Amino acid sequence: MDIHDLATRVQAGERRALARAITLVESGRADHRAQAGALLDALAPLGRQALRIGLSGTPGVGKSTFIEAFGMFLIEQGLKVAVLAVDPSSARSGGSILGDKTRMERLSRQKNAFIRPSPSQSQLGGVARRTREAVALCEAAGFDVVLIETVGVGQSETMVAEMSDLFLLLLAPAGGDELQGVKRGIMEIADLILVNKADGDLKPMAMRTCADYAGALRLLRKRAYDPQGFPKAMTVSAVTQDGLTDAWETIQTLIAWRREHGHWTRRRAHQARHWFEEDVRHGLLSVLDQKDTRARIDTLGDQVANGQISASRAAADILTHLRPVRKI
Repeated sequence: MDIHDLATRVQAGERRALARAITLVESGRADHRAQAGALLDALAPLGRQALRIGLSGTPGVGKSTFIEAFGMFLIEQGLKVAVLAVDPSSARSGGSILGDKTRMERLSRQKNAFIRPSPSQSQLGGVARRTREAVALCEAAGFDVVLIETVGVGQSETMVAEMSDLFLLLLAPAGGDELQGVKRGIMEIADLILVNKADGDLKPMAMRTCADYAGALRLLRKRAYDPQGFPKAMTVSAVTQDGLTDAWETIQTLIAWRREHGHWTRRRAHQARHWFEEDVRHGLLSVLDQKDTRARIDTLGDQVANGQISASRAAADILTHLRPVRKI
């Protein structure tokens, strides 16, 4: 693979080249990882930055419908929009449906839009392991806004906050009360709560849900990187598109304040360090899959299962075995 040619085509905004580049960074093969690193290094000097928006919500809340409506709205504003949708992988077969692009039929036909579904595989936290690198590729390709749609697994889905500038939490009408709103976890990282489906017969219920969560947000501890009045709750309708303009203006207000007060730069620097440390951790864990180490783990695992040795003693044995590797 000609990495220089691929980098040039990605920089020019070729969607086919971008799709190929994301496939490359998602690969786990050692030679592909080396090529992916070279590609990212070649694109890094461009210094292009997009607005990274993480978006989550429970299954059925209308994430794909909202993203299509919001994406179409942004394109009408003259922006280029990339959507990175993470689909849950089967715990049995390891496969994923990857149907988000089919759901966003109108958006997928837009020349200024790019939609890429990816499997979560065994990664926890609602995102795929290489989503961060896919975001960097979309930025290098010249997209103005990158929407990161997470799996939608619930309250522990917080990893997306480490790769986005702003986090939207989508809720359905009657999706919880004020007590639900003060629970720790995903609520603490939300910058904007959007109660979707605020149309038709569901609109009064959506308004009540929004009021409940607005009250709950006032009970949460104030964050240093928020201006007065944030985080906040709003109602939107992906079907009628009501509230999309207000939501976008609110997002721009928050981002402008964070840029002005230096929070944008500090957040990006913190995220870069976080993912460096994550890559180190994954590299150390990969040592456990080496043939000799795997054989030792299997042997000790059988002894633990048979009650011949305690789990803690077996784990200590493995760590002792790995010490020479750690020193390197």
